[in-house]
Amino acid sequence: MKIQNSFKDEEQGALYIVPTPIGNLNDMTFRAVETLKNADAIAAEDTRNTKKLLNHFDIHSSLISYHEHNKQTRGPQLIDQIRNGDRIAVVSDAGMPGISDPGSDLVRQAIDEDLPVIVLPGANAALPALAGSGLSTEQFQFCGFLPRKKKEREAELTALKNISATIIFYESPHRLKEMLRHVREIFGNRQASLARELTKRYEEYVRGSLEELVNWAEQEEVRGEFCIIVEGAEEHEGEDDFWWTHLSIIDHVNHYIETGNMKSKEAIKQTSVDRKMSKRDVYQAYHVEKD
Repeated sequence: MKIQNSFKDEEQGALYIVPTPIGNLNDMTFRAVETLKNADAIAAEDTRNTKKLLNHFDIHSSLISYHEHNKQTRGPQLIDQIRNGDRIAVVSDAGMPGISDPGSDLVRQAIDEDLPVIVLPGANAALPALAGSGLSTEQFQFCGFLPRKKKEREAELTALKNISATIIFYESPHRLKEMLRHVREIFGNRQASLARELTKRYEEYVRGSLEELVNWAEQEEVRGEFCIIVEGAEEHEGEDDFWWTHLSIIDHVNHYIETGNMKSKEAIKQTSVDRKMSKRDVYQAYHVEKD
């Protein structure tokens, strides 16, 4: 167990997670500007994009790249700087670092080293899209980007099909049509909402059934990054409605291995989630009973 008192010693090194505007510069908070100005270094997903932001707010802190392709080498360097007393701020191209980007890897490394991780609140796309969707906000599940490969995407959507919480996805414009068709095929014709270009001049919400949204995407010129909010499964859909009800645990695991291109460890984990069983029990049933 680890306990962090974030502001017990503000002179110590720390990792700061700093959200940046997703389109409207007025969404930058005073605290975010101050944190970036006081940082010893700012680790950015794309230094070219971040440089424009820093220039706008007259921020002159040192800028360093940290992204998917250099995180293995750059991550340990940044951790060493924090250990030596530096304040390292992490920003993504837009929104909250660590959500669908490598910032989460750096957070885990800092926690493993007992270094403070201080997260600032701020701009993101998921919550505004959810709040503006008109769908239930009582429970929601963020799923980010679905897998690109059809079989993997099908396996993930199938696993999500019977969740009663509202579901949040991200998707790029050139994959939106295929993604919506696949969601419609597996989830049925639920209510949903598309939010594009949030906070920007051309912000737009498209609300309706999944079938209507598929038709819209096929007829319109799709532009901008999207948040897709999908209604959860109806609460009366019980266990008898689950796609895997007729399967044994062994067949359930094998389904994910064969159709989802998962390794047995991943398939066992997903099966345990589906059946609300412990991973140990599923592992025992799969490996012992199978043998």
